[in-house]
Amino acid sequence: MRLIQFENGVGERQVGVVEGNQVQVLCNTRSTRELALAAIRAGRSLRDEVLKRGCEPGPDYSQLLEAHRVLPPLDHEDPAHCLVSGTGLTHLGSASTRDKMHQQAGQAESAMTDTMRIFKWGVEGGKPAAGQAGAQPEWFYKGDGSIVVRPGAAFPVPPFAEDAGEEPELTGLYVIGDDGQPYRLGFALGNEFSDHVMERRNYLYLAHSKLRFCAYGPELRVGELPRHLAGTSRILRDGEVLWEREFLSGEDNMCHSLENLEYHHFKYAQFLRPGDVHIHYFGTATLSFADGIRTRPGDTFEISLAEFGEPLRNGIGEASQPLPAGAVQAL
Repeated sequence: MRLIQFENGVGERQVGVVEGNQVQVLCNTRSTRELALAAIRAGRSLRDEVLKRGCEPGPDYSQLLEAHRVLPPLDHEDPAHCLVSGTGLTHLGSASTRDKMHQQAGQAESAMTDTMRIFKWGVEGGKPAAGQAGAQPEWFYKGDGSIVVRPGAAFPVPPFAEDAGEEPELTGLYVIGDDGQPYRLGFALGNEFSDHVMERRNYLYLAHSKLRFCAYGPELRVGELPRHLAGTSRILRDGEVLWEREFLSGEDNMCHSLENLEYHHFKYAQFLRPGDVHIHYFGTATLSFADGIRTRPGDTFEISLAEFGEPLRNGIGEASQPLPAGAVQAL
C-alpha cells in the first residue's frame, strides 16, 4: 500500500491511496498524521485503519504531480514538531565515497581514519541480534518541518552555500504515540540535499553542511522494507541527463540494521514527545559530487525506485537573503 497527501482543487488537504495512475481518496481524513494517531489509539495497523475508513474515487495522480499539489507524505501542522535527522556511513559503499570526497580536498590522514573507523564499527557491530543495541552510527540534525519542500518544488539555496548536491536515500517516517512510543508508518524516497564543498573543507563542518532544505516522497510505502533495493539517481540539465548512477539500499546493502539505526535515534528521551513527527534519512553511498559534478540553478534531481512508485523530483532555486552579520540586537 502506498499513501500520498495532496491538496484538492479548492486547496483542502486530503490523503489518498495510489492505485496505478488513480488516487483513491480516504474518507474523512485530512492528514497522514491524523490517520496514524487514530490507528495507534485503536490498536490497529495503518493498513487496517485505511481499510476501515474506506475510499472514494479521486483525481488523476499524474495531474496532481504536474500541478505540484502533492505534499510530503507525512508532516505536522506545526513544523516545529517535525524533526528531520539522519545517519551517515550506513551503506557498504559509503565510506569509500566519503573518503573520495575528502581526498579531493587533500584532507589529513587523521580525518580519513575517523571516517573509516566509524564505518568499521558499523561493519563489525551495526547488525546486532534482535532486541540488542549495536554500534552507534554517525548522526546528524537537518532541521524541523520548515526545511521540507514538497515533491516537484525547487530547493532554496542560500547565498552562502558552496554546493547544492543531492543525496538519494530512503527515509523512515514516524509518529510518536500518546504513550511516548515511536511508531514507524513506513518508508519514502528522500533527497537529503547537502553542501558537500562545506563538508569537504573540514569534517567538523558536517553539521553546517546538513542545514539545508530537503525532500521526501511523493509516496509513503506502508509495511516492511525489501532487503535489497536498486534505484536510479540522475541529474537533468536543459532536459538532458547530465549524470546518472544506480544507488543501492535495503539491509542487504547496509552495514547497520534498521532496528539499530532506529534505536540510536529514539534512545534519546527528547525525541519521544507524544504527537511529534520524525523524518529520518538512512544514508547513501552514491553522490554526483564524488564524480566531480557541480550543479547549478535550473538543474533537476530525479530519484526513483520501482517499489516506491513515482520518482521524487526537485529543482534548484534560490533562498531569501540570510540575516546579515551583526544584526542580532541586545535587549
